[in-house]
Amino acid sequence: MKGLPEERTIRLAQYMVEENATVRQTAARFGISKSTVHKDITTRLKKLNAVLYESVQEVLRTNKQERHIRGGMATREKYRAKAEAQHKKPAAH
Repeated sequence: MKGLPEERTIRLAQYMVEENATVRQTAARFGISKSTVHKDITTRLKKLNAVLYESVQEVLRTNKQERHIRGGMATREKYRAKAEAQHKKPAAH
């Protein structure tokens, strides 16, 4: 993602608010690191747009409260897929 850091910061923040996205989802969508997203939305954004900063902070708070649920769902899916793959595997003779 090329361009000025200030423009990138606003675009990242708008995306997070519009899509209720996590830092990880935002980083993947824009092809940048999670560290860059986090720095932009916590440090740069506060100086650029206080209203948007507060909106992003609300999304981050919600995501933090829900992360244990998403983690549990991801683990359940991982083991479901593993069991399914074992079930489909032909028996060795």
